[in-house]
Amino acid sequence: MSNRMNGQWLLASRPQGMVKESDFEYVRTPVREIQAGEFLIRNLYLAFEPAMRGWINPEESYVPPVQIGEVMRSATVGQVIESQHPDYAVGDYVSGTLGWQEYAINDGQPGMMGAVSKIPAGVPPILLLSVLGATGLTAYFGMLDIGKPQAGDVVVVSGAAGATGSVAGQIARIKGASKVVGIAGGQQKCDWLVNELGFDVAIDYKHEDVQQRLREECPAGINVFFDNVGGEILDSALLNMAQNGRIVLCGGISAYNEAELPAGPRNYMQLVIRRCTMQGFIVIDYLAQAGRAIADLSGWIASGELKHAEDIQHGIENTPKTFMRLFEGKNVGKQLLKIADAPIS
Repeated sequence: MSNRMNGQWLLASRPQGMVKESDFEYVRTPVREIQAGEFLIRNLYLAFEPAMRGWINPEESYVPPVQIGEVMRSATVGQVIESQHPDYAVGDYVSGTLGWQEYAINDGQPGMMGAVSKIPAGVPPILLLSVLGATGLTAYFGMLDIGKPQAGDVVVVSGAAGATGSVAGQIARIKGASKVVGIAGGQQKCDWLVNELGFDVAIDYKHEDVQQRLREECPAGINVFFDNVGGEILDSALLNMAQNGRIVLCGGISAYNEAELPAGPRNYMQLVIRRCTMQGFIVIDYLAQAGRAIADLSGWIASGELKHAEDIQHGIENTPKTFMRLFEGKNVGKQLLKIADAPIS
């Protein structure tokens, strides 16, 4: 047994309504010695996304639920600090779904959410948790494969100041949309979308009438609506769609913490009237195509066409608090938590 102790956050109870700190339990357990074919990772950053709220419900979705007493599931980046595996050397930076813990032992085999992968030299590790990770891939495939923006289209993105929405809107602009409208909460987020990311307009859902503002900003209708929110905002978009518009269902954060699911969209018959399509997707269905997406995203970052932001909190003790920031509307860009510095230079 090594003398290392592993700080871990376990799922303690199923949340009832809004997720709480008390739904998780912090424990410290000894880290065992690695065996042949294994390597030990020191996690450096944890990533947070709204979909994690669904992973702690009892119902199975596209992945099995996290069980009571298990380490809370999340994407991480870390560094290999010990290895008895031929493909992973001490000092390698890696990304994977290793959860809310300081250390993880791995054998390089694919797991529920894929295998641990090495981060190429020269790539900042945190980008594999944000714009070059699941966040960026979600925005890329959702916008391009389902939204299919064309030159001259009017594109609207809800949850636009979040990690996925901010990238999705920029991709629409890169692909020639004539107008990109973001919906976000608060003036600071709206200013960031317009002044930093190049959105044409930002609508503050906290202080403006979204339906009226969409009517004003999109008089000929919305060609592509990329939805991260659901609820009333989706209903407002349905009333403002153009003929043959496309609605991309990426998420529905407005209802993730509701004790009872709200009624579905009231205005769904607009899909018939305006001959629109509405389609959901999960990014894991596109992992085989990730190389193409990462190449395009990297190229846009290098050219300055695509900007990204990471909201970085600090300290393993603040893990549940950092998760809750997503549902309190506090994050701008990708929500991350730094839990350690790289131990090996």
